[in-house]
Amino acid sequence: MVASFLAATGARDQLLVARLAGALGRGNGLLVVALASSATTATIAAWAGAMLARTMSESAATMFVAIALLLAAGECAWPNRERAPREPTRSLGAIAIVLFARQLTDASRFLVAAFAVVFATWPLAALGGTIGGGAAVVLAWTLGRQLESRLPLRGLRIALAVLLFVLAMLTGLSARGIIG
Repeated sequence: MVASFLAATGARDQLLVARLAGALGRGNGLLVVALASSATTATIAAWAGAMLARTMSESAATMFVAIALLLAAGECAWPNRERAPREPTRSLGAIAIVLFARQLTDASRFLVAAFAVVFATWPLAALGGTIGGGAAVVLAWTLGRQLESRLPLRGLRIALAVLLFVLAMLTGLSARGIIG
């Protein structure tokens, strides 16, 4: 849950929700769509991780976790150059599609998939991802335009990328038997 929240902090979906809440107002429809998308993508990531885990040996599962951590680090380090939309859509369907696409491939969902591979019960990984990702979009919805000015998001994302990269390397080396 905490890892999912941290990985979602400053992510593209969180920034989109904050910018839309700032431009359109904090309508309940936006929050419901953001939370539903967060829950759906966390569940998909956890389920996919669990399905992969069934086909893997222990060392392969550990290597998968290393790769997921590496992908999450790359996604955190990738600069977000998007600007706030001048005339954002009010269509909740369009917002849901964009949020779903962004969340399905973000660092938080990579971590949820990794947790589902490691732990026996994927519903718990889905629940943690749902709560963590949901908390991130609620924070964005609550702060709106102030999110980017109040928090050092880029610095947090870089620090998280470095941490995830180090964890990925250590996990990968452990999977290969190079370190114990």
